[in-house]
Amino acid sequence: MENLIENLNTPLFTGISSGDLHTMLGCIGYHIGTYPKGAVIAFEEEKIRHIGILLSGTVDMVKDDLWGNRTLLMRIHKNELFGETFACGSDSQSMVTFLASEDTQILFLPFERVMHNCTTACEFHHRLIENMVEIIADTNRQLMRKIEIISRKSLREKILAYLSVQAQRQKSRYFELPLGRVELAEYLCADRSALTRELKKMKEEGLIDYDRNRFRIL
Repeated sequence: MENLIENLNTPLFTGISSGDLHTMLGCIGYHIGTYPKGAVIAFEEEKIRHIGILLSGTVDMVKDDLWGNRTLLMRIHKNELFGETFACGSDSQSMVTFLASEDTQILFLPFERVMHNCTTACEFHHRLIENMVEIIADTNRQLMRKIEIISRKSLREKILAYLSVQAQRQKSRYFELPLGRVELAEYLCADRSALTRELKKMKEEGLIDYDRNRFRIL
């Protein structure tokens, strides 16, 4: 557990000392799962009883329709959480599928024990609950931001809105996209070829410049 605590740097544990964290994890309980690239972590309609914290790798939150079209809703990175939005619902049923987009190791915590004070009434548990509420709110904001992007009428407007968000997030007109072309097309609900063509046109027209995933807004 000591090695695990040393490598944890997640917003869920903000304001909790390593000593208290050691006690808390022992009280709440946890398990660690390891998944190869492409593995399903949780299926759509599966009951979500645990929240996941990425110790390494990345996880994609995706939605597939009946025709096999896939939409990338969100990519979760190291130290970030997933599953909390569904675990806190009335039926805890997932509306999406979680996939390992690379070799991934995940720390799982039982949601019910995170959100309710334990029998020993740990002083730091209320801080844990506050952190969890903030994370759920942040996740909802990210999904609202995605809705704002993909609700734009044209593909170009979607691209510009997405690039604007990345520039603001990285506080620079020079920035690196966290998604490759396939993932970006899925995120924007667009055809990959159409996305590539539109990016090329935007570069030729002097709106943007890019080299692979390095972009610049002109």
